[in-house]
Formats: sequence, C-alpha cells, structure tokens
Amino acid sequence: MRSPSYPVMPVRGLRSLVVLALAAGLATAAPAAQARPDDGDATTATPASPATTAAKPFMGWSSWSMQSSKYPGLNPNGDYSYLTEANVLKQTDALATKLKKYGYEYVNIDAGWWRNYAWTPEFDEYGRQKADPVRFPSGMNAVADHIHSKGLKAGIYLPVGLEKEAYGGGKVPIWNAEGCTTADIVYDDLRTTNGWDSAYKIDFSDPCAQKYIDSQARMFADWGYDFLKLDGVGPGSFKSGDNYNNVADVAAWQKAISATGRPIHLELSWSLDIGHADDWKKHSNGWRVDTDVECYCNTLVSWENSVDDRWDDTPAWTRHAGPGGWNDLDSLDVGNGEMDGLTKAERQSYATLWAIAKSPLYTGDDVTELDSYGLSLLTNREVIAVNQGDAPPARPVTPSDPQQVWASRNQDGTYTVALFNLADRPASVTADWSTLGFTGKAAVRDLWNHENLGTHRNGITQALPAHGSRLFQVTPRGDALTWTGIEAESSANTLGGNASVADCAACSDGHKVGNLYTGGKLTINNVVVDKAGTYQIKVAYVSGDARSADVSANGGGATRHTFPSTGDWSTVNSVHVPVTLKAGSNTITFDSGSGYAPDIDRIDVPKSS
Repeated sequence: MRSPSYPVMPVRGLRSLVVLALAAGLATAAPAAQARPDDGDATTATPASPATTAAKPFMGWSSWSMQSSKYPGLNPNGDYSYLTEANVLKQTDALATKLKKYGYEYVNIDAGWWRNYAWTPEFDEYGRQKADPVRFPSGMNAVADHIHSKGLKAGIYLPVGLEKEAYGGGKVPIWNAEGCTTADIVYDDLRTTNGWDSAYKIDFSDPCAQKYIDSQARMFADWGYDFLKLDGVGPGSFKSGDNYNNVADVAAWQKAISATGRPIHLELSWSLDIGHADDWKKHSNGWRVDTDVECYCNTLVSWENSVDDRWDDTPAWTRHAGPGGWNDLDSLDVGNGEMDGLTKAERQSYATLWAIAKSPLYTGDDVTELDSYGLSLLTNREVIAVNQGDAPPARPVTPSDPQQVWASRNQDGTYTVALFNLADRPASVTADWSTLGFTGKAAVRDLWNHENLGTHRNGITQALPAHGSRLFQVTPRGDALTWTGIEAESSANTLGGNASVADCAACSDGHKVGNLYTGGKLTINNVVVDKAGTYQIKVAYVSGDARSADVSANGGGATRHTFPSTGDWSTVNSVHVPVTLKAGSNTITFDSGSGYAPDIDRIDVPKSS
C-alpha cells in the first residue's frame, strides 16, 4: 500500500495514485550500556543474506485496505480509524480459523499504530514511534503475543527516514548510543525524504544514524515482530533524486535486522524503481512494483483504479523475483464480494495474476466476513500451489493486447498457463501450444475448478467474460518444436525511415534493429515456410517501456500489438505474434507507425510439422 503519514490530499494520476502519508515505528526499550559509536562500529557487521527468509512468497492479511476504504462502517472514527487492537485481534482469530491451514500466516499492522485518530503521533524518549494508547491499549508487544498464540506471525510498519515530529529540535538522544542525538543522524539542512516528504533524510555518513536504525530494529525484535513493511522508499514512491534515494536506509535496516538475531522479513513499498532492482534484491525480501491497489473509494478496490494496471506493469519485474525476494503486487482483495467492488470474473482474474506472478498472497479483506466465493478463491489449494511452488513466475507469451496468455514451465515438464480477457466485453482467448515450445497434443487441467479437460491438440480456446480468466496446468503429449531463426540486422532485410542497426550485448548475435519510431520500419525478408497457415512467430525484442508496432505479412493488413516492457534497454524478452503466411517465401514487417516501437533482436519461425 502507499500508506499515509500525514494526511495528504489524494493524488490520482494516470494510474490512480492515492493519497496520504503515513508512518510507523517503535517504542520503548530499556536503556543499555552506552558508548558513542565510531566509524568501525558503523561498518563491521556483515548482514545476513535476505535469502535466509522469504523462500516462498509470504501469505497473510494486512490492515491497510480496510483502513483506507470509504465503505460504510469501516472507519467510524474518521479516516484510517479501522486500525485498532480490537480489530487486529479479531482478524487474527479469523485468519487462524479460516485461512491458516492453507498457508496464510502473517498478520500485518499497517500505518497509524502510533498515531491517534487525529493523526497526531507519539514517540518515546529516543525518537521511536510509540503505540497510541487508544488504538492499542495493551501495547504492541501484547498484540504480537496474541498473534503468536494463534500460530501466526506478526507484522508492523514504518515510513523510511526520521519522522519530522521525532526530531525534537535535534536534541533527542539515540538509544544505546551515548552522545548521539537526532541532530547527528540527519543532514544539517533538514532535507526531506520518502514518498510524502514526511521525514528528514538520514545521513548514514555519521555512525549515529545506524545506531538509530539499530534501536528501532531491536525494539521490533524485542516486541516479537516477524515482518516490517518499510514504506515511501525511493527511488520510487513517485519520487526521484538524491533526497529520495533510500538505498542506504534499506541496507541499514537489513544490517540492523540481522544484528537482532530475529528473522524479520523486510518488505519495501511502494512503486519501487526497477533501475535499483539489484539493490532491493540485495537488501530486502520483497518490493512493491506498482502503486496502491486500493481505490480510496466506497469499496476496497476497483478494476479500473489500478487492479488492471498490474498486467502492464508486472512483466518488466518478472525476472527479478525468486527465493529470498519477491515482486509484491499489493493486497489481494477478492474475498468480500460487494465490499471488494469487483465482479466475480474480476475477482478470479485478480487472484489468478497474483498466483502466477508469485506475488505475496496477503488479503486486505475482512476475514470475518468472507463470502463463499471469496473463500473458494483464497483457499484453492491447486492455485496456491502455483504461487508457492518451485517454478519461476509466469510471464506473458503473447503481446500485452486485450487478450493475453501468460505461462511458466514447471520442474516436472508441465506448464502453468493463464488466459486473460482484459477487454470490457466478452472475447475468446487461445493458448497455442507453439507459444510454449511444443506441438501436437496436451492434457489440460482446470485449476480453479479442479477438473480435467481431456486432451487438446495444438492449443485450447476459451470464451471469457469481460475481465475474465482461466488457469490451466498443461501436460505436453506432443513434440518439441524446431525453429528457424532470422536476425533483425541481417543484410537481407530492409530498413525504412529512421531504423538502424545497433550494438546489443544481450542480443543473440550482438546486434539489434532500433530507432523504430515515427515511420521507422523493419521488414524481414525470405521467411520461408512449407505450408500456408497462421504461425506464432517468436519475436525477441528490447524495450525499456511498453511499446507498440504494426505487424504485417507480405504487405497485407497490419495488426497492432503492444510489447510489454523488458524493464530496461539492455534486457531481451520475447512474445509470440500470430502472422498468416503463404507456402514459400514471405516478408514480415514491423512498423512503428506514428509512435515508438520496441527494438527488434530477431524472430524465430516454427517449422511446419
């Protein structure tokens, strides 16, 4: 989520940004022997690898969706007032009863636990967040104890940086760091940081800064928390530049958590910069790849508000996810029917993408009020197994058009295949086996419905409702395809407009064709097939953002396809594009039209069986 920190006006950009600013933190711990840290203290410990935790995407519940909603009755004492000890314990008990046996184990308390209903914060004498006594009268330690008593894990929240209200004129001492004060841990000009500018940027050139993070991590560990969401992290959270570069903060948190000896999962939020993916992978266990899924409206989410954006924004991140760190698509709010704000088809598609993308599965629903359909979505063991299994995250094998197919290959040689109709009207979607690399027959199992669909030759077509989906396990019974590869930069091809050959270290022959914009064209000549028909041409391309091209054969009518972002301009991905070819020699043209097309590395044409 993109929590709040200071009430901020809702911001809704192209993707429906949101809102507010939040913060979270720690509370008291008994002072220990104090010593002014020196530079050696600040750098000696080597943090444990994040891979020691988060072997699989985590599963659980988070408070933010209900906190942020305008749904009648959820926040009776004002915005974000849902977050209370009583409500957290109620959801804990329901999670333990209804979802724990399916793998849901984290109860994550989001922003506001140290702020009263007027959003005024409380801090202890060491500048650490202190639980609001009205929201959490028993204290955060007692809440964690109750969560643990149910066999679950406890999660908590903080904004990155030193909250402005904790600064105290620079005179607040740092716990267990004699001589250190808040003036030592921030820049003299009090530059701000995080997604809401609600905190001062911490200056880690002073060893006192690490001591402050250590004191917060130690507090969480002593309270018994197992998970920390660090929010407003940049580059990301719709901020960039030096003030908003929080890589040092994240590294400091990893180091501090390691020093506690407690395996605390560190999750970063929100809309993290993919250009720093290696930093997030090095220092944390998960990272939000997009803006908030919540709509900040009278439901928890809405399809157009940002649920549907995930199909566009996830592909670039897919290669970065794996054991130890996962792409976080945000809360999975599919269990409450009317309160979710989605159709049944949308709820299933939402859950399908989260499962195949190997996003953490944490619901923001009211677990005490799950409807039967929502419960069936959240507890489908075959779908959960896709999310928790050893296969890599699925990726699109077709362009990012309204009808899409995503797939991943499982270790046993089967494939997980998802069909999506993202259009606003019903449409048929086909998964062609050639996009998976084989031809002939395959056995198909419907994972949502626990039903074997028999053997299908060359592919499967499904009629889907608006925003609908299907999820299959496909077991090949045919033969592996063979392909004929043609390099885009081959001298036999024809370049038009601005198109030109460029070096490309990641490309198959060290080159690509780029500058395909405002009329730039690449025509690949001498594409030879034995039989006439429609072929799924594999297109290897590079595109730092999603770009479209008009694809045609033999000078005929073109079809415009959108190629998902590869994340940067040095990574090659591929999708399959249907092209109708005649027997013999053909041409295939990629035309940028009036816009910008991706750079093309090569095409591979399946050989006729």
